Amino acid sequence: MTLKLHNFFRSSTSTRLRAALNLKGVDFDYIPYVLRDGETRTPEYLAKNPQGLVPTLEREDGTFMTQSLAIIEWLEETHPEPALLPKDADGRARVRALSYMIACEIHPLNNLRVLFRLRDQFGADEEAQKDWFTHWVTTTFDAFETALTNSADTGTYCHGDTPTLADVCLYAQVWNNTRFGIPLDPWPTIARIYAALDQLPAFAKAAPPQQPDAA
Repeated sequence: MTLKLHNFFRSSTSTRLRAALNLKGVDFDYIPYVLRDGETRTPEYLAKNPQGLVPTLEREDGTFMTQSLAIIEWLEETHPEPALLPKDADGRARVRALSYMIACEIHPLNNLRVLFRLRDQFGADEEAQKDWFTHWVTTTFDAFETALTNSADTGTYCHGDTPTLADVCLYAQVWNNTRFGIPLDPWPTIARIYAALDQLPAFAKAAPPQQPDAA
């Protein structure tokens, strides 16, 4: 048996996990859901993930794991090579900080259920949702760019010359930004790193357009 990845092609959290699994060389069965159709709100899915979110990783023993960063940390411990976290404590702290800037500061404010809430409760049309999304991306990407340019630890990728957890998060977020047409021009270091990541098969294979449910 192989792992089963319950996910959605456009979900940035799903993209993160796909990239990590690909980098680790871990095979998985791809199980798609359509978020806008409520397919993760059914009793069957909620039995797997009580939050009704993606991704959910189903292990061979029937255990269900949730939250992309927690799953990636589990992968790091169970499949340590290639490493997504540096060996030194300072390096691990920096990579986690960069990762959390995206996973904790951008994503919670910009995910689909938040945009739906803005629409349904406050009447935010598509243009207002785009303004909201762009504001929170810009606020953090400005700081992210500064963190990259001000550190000697930045290399080909966010930390050194091999991809880390920070790159997994960044790659997924840049793809998510394309939904709202956010260009990378204001952030040249981010743009350079994203371009380098997109040349790696593990990342390119994880990109939303490459998934079987892409539409």
